[in-house]
Amino acid sequence: FGPRFLHSTGQLHKGGPGSVVALQLTDEPQGGPDIPGRPYDFTTLVRAQAAGDLRSLRDHGRRVAAVTVDAAQLGGVAVAIEQAIAEPRSRRPR
Repeated sequence: FGPRFLHSTGQLHKGGPGSVVALQLTDEPQGGPDIPGRPYDFTTLVRAQAAGDLRSLRDHGRRVAAVTVDAAQLGGVAVAIEQAIAEPRSRRPR
């Protein structure tokens, strides 16, 4: 799994080898605490960061898929990804 936001490893993902393949998983949080002195809340900020990360990857020619899932589904998605990564390459469908 990668970082929560692209800025954590952005130089690698945007400027590194062209072999980067990314899967961006986001949920749809409902409301969030206000940010003092700002006209938006943390939910809006998180959505904007995710949208910016996706755009940046695509602008740099990276292969990326974005999937939005219900927060309750994220655990199951994480398990599926862990299993796919752990499965030996020789057993993966082609």
